[in-house]
Amino acid sequence: MRAQPPVPASGGPAGPADTAAGGRWADAGLVSGEAVELDVRAARLGSRVLALLIDIVGQLLCAALLALTLTPVVLILLPDPVVDRAFTGALETLGLVLVLVGYPVAWERLNHGRTPGKLAVGLRVVSADGGPVELRQSLTRALVGVAVEWPGLVLPLLSWVAGATVMLTDPRGRRLGDLVAGTMVVHTRTTQTWRPAPRIIPPLAGWAVTLDLTRLDDALALAVRQYLTRAGQIVEPYRTRLARELWREVATVTAPTPPPGVPEPLLLAAVLAERNRRGTLRLRRNRAFTAALWPDPAPVTPAAVAPPSPATPPAPAGPALRSASPEGARSSLS
Repeated sequence: MRAQPPVPASGGPAGPADTAAGGRWADAGLVSGEAVELDVRAARLGSRVLALLIDIVGQLLCAALLALTLTPVVLILLPDPVVDRAFTGALETLGLVLVLVGYPVAWERLNHGRTPGKLAVGLRVVSADGGPVELRQSLTRALVGVAVEWPGLVLPLLSWVAGATVMLTDPRGRRLGDLVAGTMVVHTRTTQTWRPAPRIIPPLAGWAVTLDLTRLDDALALAVRQYLTRAGQIVEPYRTRLARELWREVATVTAPTPPPGVPEPLLLAAVLAERNRRGTLRLRRNRAFTAALWPDPAPVTPAAVAPPSPATPPAPAGPALRSASPEGARSSLS
């Protein structure tokens, strides 16, 4: 129950109208095995063109690497009579196939449907039913793309216009290669923002302080938070039913019992708010204890150099000492 995904706002697989009404962006139309619509967006023309431009740079680098590595090897290992114009033409064709077809197929197989361009933009190739893309599908969409889309070996300008028109008119933004291979491109980065959980209401503040939350584990607390932040996307009776099931689990691991007549969402919000408050206080105490044990060293400032003391003034002249000589003695007696 804790890992159960939220029920869609329409109570089932939602179409574009339900998506817009519920404020969601799940327009890929993918449904899980539990008949729950996945919150996945289909990639459109703009993001896919940006990913294609990045992949073109990667293909040019691969072509330059092949040319720099294969050309010296061919010239060194093969004799001159073998390396004629037909042989070099065959090598060029093979290199072109490796770059245009092998590049996307290899990346999609080794990187879970993501080429470097798609990885940078946040896209992924999947099957039309949401499963992982297969080798046959990757090869088919790559061959169709090279033939009639990019670079478009058959009527380039006309095929480009046809490919862009198909992507703009398809509900899930698929191109010709996707339609033939049974694939689609989706966003891997969700646009859904998490709203803060509702705060505890004042009448439940006194009861929340006395709660015993030692048996409330992180998994159940996360399930409660997910429900509270996404409750607006769930319609009745699923919203109330899910709140009751969650509170039934929370009530078995917490004490004391709450005041009667309080709705389950408010009780869940109070439990979660109290748990967050205690966690914040615990973190502050730990930080204060750590700071007391290992205080931050005070910044060392260069010691102020004392200004030189002024020269000691000469002692004032006192009465002259009497001379110890006989002449001085006689003069003092006279």
